[in-house]
Amino acid sequence: MKSASTFKLVLTSLFAALTCVATMFIRIPSPISGYLNLGDGFALLAAFLLGPLWGGAAAGLGSMLADLLAGYPMYAVGTLVIKGLMAFAAGTLYRKLGKTGLKSLIPAALVGELLMVGGYFLYSSLCLGYGLAAAAEIPGNLCQGAAGIAVSALLTPALLGSHEIREMLDKLE
Repeated sequence: MKSASTFKLVLTSLFAALTCVATMFIRIPSPISGYLNLGDGFALLAAFLLGPLWGGAAAGLGSMLADLLAGYPMYAVGTLVIKGLMAFAAGTLYRKLGKTGLKSLIPAALVGELLMVGGYFLYSSLCLGYGLAAAAEIPGNLCQGAAGIAVSALLTPALLGSHEIREMLDKLE
């Protein structure tokens, strides 16, 4: 039991690091928001592979670390909560829908990303004091969410297609 807990912690840390790196360094130009990053894709991947709790921790911590390292400390606490809840909700729904490939993954990822968009709107408008001007961030966050869904929809089935990875993940449950 102790080794399984240690392994979960190691995988959670690995996915937090992957989320941070994908957020900070993998950028795709976007006409709406300057650029998109692949961090949400790895955050959702963590939720689908590690489950809601461990995946949510990886998503929140990795995304928060990216904000801190990139010079956006005013978003760090909000990001920890928002991305953690995004991944927790997506991971929970994915499991409730039976983990049946894209039939479960797409709706779960969509719910998670919509929570992210709404969460950042509320955080920016209420906590950062932007008021209704925070609505200007919604289109960019929707594009970011779409990129996250696409990345997770590509990577999750590919990784779960590996017998070794499925076997490893089964030991964690």
